[in-house]
Amino acid sequence: MTPTKTLRRATTGLLAAAAMTVAGAAQADYPERPVEMTILFGGTANSIAQLLTDLMSQEMDQPVVPVSRTGGGGAVGYSYVVNTPADGYNIVWNSNSINTGNHMGRIDFNYESFAPIARVSTEIPALAVNAETGWEDLDDMVSAVQESGDMLRVGISGRGSFTHLTSAALFDALGIGDQVAYIAYGDGRAPVELLAGRIDAAIQWPGQFASYAEAGDLNVLAVTGDTRVNVLPDVATAMEQGYDVNISMWRGLAAPAGTPDDVVAALQAAAEAAVMSDTFQEASDNIGFTPAFLPSDEFGALIAEDDAFYGALLNDLGMAQ
Repeated sequence: MTPTKTLRRATTGLLAAAAMTVAGAAQADYPERPVEMTILFGGTANSIAQLLTDLMSQEMDQPVVPVSRTGGGGAVGYSYVVNTPADGYNIVWNSNSINTGNHMGRIDFNYESFAPIARVSTEIPALAVNAETGWEDLDDMVSAVQESGDMLRVGISGRGSFTHLTSAALFDALGIGDQVAYIAYGDGRAPVELLAGRIDAAIQWPGQFASYAEAGDLNVLAVTGDTRVNVLPDVATAMEQGYDVNISMWRGLAAPAGTPDDVVAALQAAAEAAVMSDTFQEASDNIGFTPAFLPSDEFGALIAEDDAFYGALLNDLGMAQ
């Protein structure tokens, strides 16, 4: 080997080593500037995200800044973040919508385009009816619907919404799916529509029903997760009542695929500290969610499992693209 080639190889090796050293130092210093968190939805999702960013900012050397990018069932926000550099400075406050959005054709990429950081919280839907029906549990409703032969008018936030998919899965498990007519009413109107008699049943977040149930105006027949919810502690799960349904909305954090492992680890640690804080725990009852931290690897497994579930459900409903 000539001296010139030897020198060239040595120089190349030194430059590569220097580049790795610089890259390592950059990651070690993460974050060196504010981290932007894209929020996909309003309502409870936005409320939790605002609190989370504040608490994570206290754990990191730079602020975590919430930015609302709503629209398209999450498509607007996901599409923005997936096209940002995989450096940990753009993350998304994600949910089951990454799965449903892909299978419904709202986005042309799936969950694998993101690196999971951590699950932060869950929200478990609840099924409510007007108290005048006299129905106290799922069996009461099923018997009444089957005996009458009438269609059950079920309110949903919109076609393909989480409330629609949860309703479809539940009523199919109850054996009365072919007697359900879905009526879209928009966000936040479930109690009003039930009390007005324009719908017979609705699935929404428990916090929407709690005060009406306490007043005796609505009966909450079940929650669809695998545990009861704090805001409605006396309401049994569907599984407790003998029906195999376990659906909840998870929310968490993700970054573009390829984000360095140590950056993901730093974000995961900040998220865990935020979730475990007294402030976050105390806020959960007021806002209406359950703190539910999962680390990156377990969160990633959950997202993959959910993707298969929602893909099959949407296909059954004829809504998969």
